[in-house]
Amino acid sequence: MTYSAPDLFIGGRSLRPAGARQIAVYNPADEELLGHVAAATSHEAELALKAAQSGFEIWRHTPHWQRGDVLRRIGALIRERCDSIVHLVVLEIGKPAAEARGETLQAAEYFEWCADEARRLTDERLQGRLPGAELQIKHQPIGVVLALTAWNFPIILAARKLSAALAAGCSVIVRPAGEAPASVAALVACCHDAGLPDGTVNLLFGSPDEVLSPLMRAPAVRKVSFTGSTAVGKIIFQQSAETIKQMTLELGGHAPFIVLPDADVDHAAAMAVAGKFRNAGQVCTSPSRFFVHDQVFDAFLSKFEAGARALKLGNGLDPTVQMGPLATERQRDRAERYVADAVEKGARVVCGGRRPPGFNRGFYYEPTLLTDLAPDSMILTEEPFIPVAPVLRIKSLEEAVEKANALEAGLSSYLFTRSLKNAERVTSELQAGLVGVNTIAVAMPEGPFGGVKASGFGREGGKHALEEFMTTKFINRTNMA
Repeated sequence: MTYSAPDLFIGGRSLRPAGARQIAVYNPADEELLGHVAAATSHEAELALKAAQSGFEIWRHTPHWQRGDVLRRIGALIRERCDSIVHLVVLEIGKPAAEARGETLQAAEYFEWCADEARRLTDERLQGRLPGAELQIKHQPIGVVLALTAWNFPIILAARKLSAALAAGCSVIVRPAGEAPASVAALVACCHDAGLPDGTVNLLFGSPDEVLSPLMRAPAVRKVSFTGSTAVGKIIFQQSAETIKQMTLELGGHAPFIVLPDADVDHAAAMAVAGKFRNAGQVCTSPSRFFVHDQVFDAFLSKFEAGARALKLGNGLDPTVQMGPLATERQRDRAERYVADAVEKGARVVCGGRRPPGFNRGFYYEPTLLTDLAPDSMILTEEPFIPVAPVLRIKSLEEAVEKANALEAGLSSYLFTRSLKNAERVTSELQAGLVGVNTIAVAMPEGPFGGVKASGFGREGGKHALEEFMTTKFINRTNMA
């Protein structure tokens, strides 16, 4: 399968503006140029907004059950086109095909989940205080949604936003990261081909100044759903103030991974390898601060090291590869910078810590474990997003919780223990929106996904996901007859 650079998609039609600035897309596995996509300007942003407004007027009046039918068809098309979507994700991001397949199939599950939730949308009626009076509570779609997604999980991040917004009756303008345009375009094609009215889903590529600024200023954009860094999230939040847009912000994390003395060390180490090196560490929920009790520290570190060393690196199209390259050169530079900083401050490299020998092309970096870190190491205070695991000793449960909560990040967290008492205590005290106990699975369609503190607010997934894209209207009707 060859790579075909996608066009913009506005009002149900593909569009490639003549003379537009071109965005280069590279394969991180070999650094080869895949193609170019046309960057939108403020003109295309205006066209997309008008199309979204027209699409909204049709889609908002579509009965809930019909919306559910369309969303279920979207999920079916994603499954039908899974192989081609997986290929695009691997080419653009570099993750192993097995991971890309899991991401794509879970995207289908989000549409299927929201299809069922759309059918459950109902208004509420209460008896009024006066004879013949009736109180109504209506839940109505908020309007045009601007969906801004990151590059690390191009399919699932867009699917979470699209599925819930569409189920609620909204129209959407999607602006994905420039690193993965074809992956998201394939998802948008599934939405269109499933029977959505023209303009209900629109796709733009381009710079924040050309695309985002005019849409953030537009009153017609009533909701923004953003996944990305905390720094950019703050900017988006500030820009929303002028027109009082509703926001969902899924921002950065720095997840603690706590291993208590009574944990199953073999299981904890296996989960550490799977969680830390998935997508080469480029996961917002990736465990990134390992707090291991002194009683099991050496055993855990030994097993963690063995698992890391056993991982096979390479091009994600190879079915035997377990970890691909980092998605961009700047990501690899980040890994090298963080490791150098930690080592300079006294850290010991247990394994990895370099570009793998024999890889002359591609943005590869070895799975890396560090220990004996100084408290002010950059990797302990800034979200790393790299395949580097800092492993630290703790002497008590209290110390683990204190250190876990020391940062403003509060997206995900993990605890390994056999004690129900410890599990209940720690999960109640951890300042995070997501907690995995003896598991690293914290993201699924039936569960609300989101963080606290500097990791943002609002939730994607779960039975309340559609509420993020709806307004509530209260009506007190008195019979005047």
